[in-house]
Amino acid sequence: MSLQKPKMLLHICCAPCSTAVIERLKDEFDITGYFYDPNIHPEEEYLRRLEETKELYNKLSIPLIEAQYDAERWFNLTENLKQEPEGGKRCEVCYDMRLEKTAGFARDNGFALFTTVLSISPHKKAAVISSIGRRLSEKYSIKFYEADFKKKDGFKRSLELSREYNLYRQDYCGCIYSRR
Repeated sequence: MSLQKPKMLLHICCAPCSTAVIERLKDEFDITGYFYDPNIHPEEEYLRRLEETKELYNKLSIPLIEAQYDAERWFNLTENLKQEPEGGKRCEVCYDMRLEKTAGFARDNGFALFTTVLSISPHKKAAVISSIGRRLSEKYSIKFYEADFKKKDGFKRSLELSREYNLYRQDYCGCIYSRR
């Protein structure tokens, strides 16, 4: 009798960042990807990252859910934070928006837990992401899997896997303000 793995909803920002995270989690969890990134601009960039993610998840036989591209909401939430430095308050608002949508979807669709690939980036603060995840875990009564995926050479491994899979790797997080 085999034990069923817990169902995890994995928030994804892009295919390259999810490679090493999937590698770490796939044996322990039944993963479904969740692409919710209204922060990515311009829309052509969003579509390019989405298509790349679809191709990767198809190759890996991992289900992928595409949430609505709600750029207007993202711009409304970050309107007064344009001048914030990368990694500042604007990023916290952005993480919160995306993780809240992920947590709600996970709870409403029978997932045991949720997490995000965001912490694999050397530019993202895992402590901030974890704090948001814990708060949303309580709010939505669903477990948040806390991890700093950049540790143990996670980011380096994502670079290696991105080359192996021949993935498009962008040079900014997606937000037009970070592109400056």
